[in-house]
Amino acid sequence: MLADKGPLLPQEKLLIVYFIAVLLFLSLFAVIFVIAFQRRKNKFLIDRFEAEKRFEKELSNSQIEIQEQTLKNIAWELHDNVGQLLSVASIQLNMLIGTTSEEQKSQLLETKRVIADTVQEIRSLSKVLNNDVVLKNGLVESLKVELDRFNKLNYLDASHKITGEIIPIKSSNEIIIFRILQEFLSNVIKHAKANKLFVHLDYKEESLEITVNDDGVGFDASQKTNSSGMETMRSRAELLNATFSITSASGEGTALFLKYPYNA
Repeated sequence: MLADKGPLLPQEKLLIVYFIAVLLFLSLFAVIFVIAFQRRKNKFLIDRFEAEKRFEKELSNSQIEIQEQTLKNIAWELHDNVGQLLSVASIQLNMLIGTTSEEQKSQLLETKRVIADTVQEIRSLSKVLNNDVVLKNGLVESLKVELDRFNKLNYLDASHKITGEIIPIKSSNEIIIFRILQEFLSNVIKHAKANKLFVHLDYKEESLEITVNDDGVGFDASQKTNSSGMETMRSRAELLNATFSITSASGEGTALFLKYPYNA
């Protein structure tokens, strides 16, 4: 049998205490190191994510600035060049009307009327394309101009409603909201085959809620689409931190919903 070693000596007890203390220290150091490493890793991931978001936002802003400048240039060309050429054509028709027979005069007068309507349409179109004009008129007035243009051209019966007290919105954001609506309205004219269009601007206490409905042919919203217009509207809404959705069904029309928070 093994002999009993007896109680531990003070030196042995001290050695065990030191050993346990070292183990605790190493364990604590390892825990602190892991926590610090994890925090640095998380901070790095967050910083990288925020950097990517900033880059995407700057890229989107740059693209929008380019688009707005392009639209402004188009507006100038329409108003200054095309509009003037049509005005010259109208003047020349006036000169011809006085020298033609009664039979030809009626045809020339009809042509002059078409030219006059075209000049008016170009002027209206140049207003809603030029961001300087949109900045000056604001969201509500610019929307009215766009809807009046549709009504004058007999595209469809367009109407709107405003509820709540109109709250001023940052001008650059108003342009983005208007471009989203303009893109949707353009798609309605091109594809919806709608007879009626209704726009509702509801100024609530903390946000502006916009709904647009048409009674067109609609489409299957469950199917993914590569529509550049849809992506443009969505990316613009993201810049505003706005809630954006489009719902539709075949034969049941299409609806847009946009919720813009004032503190965006």
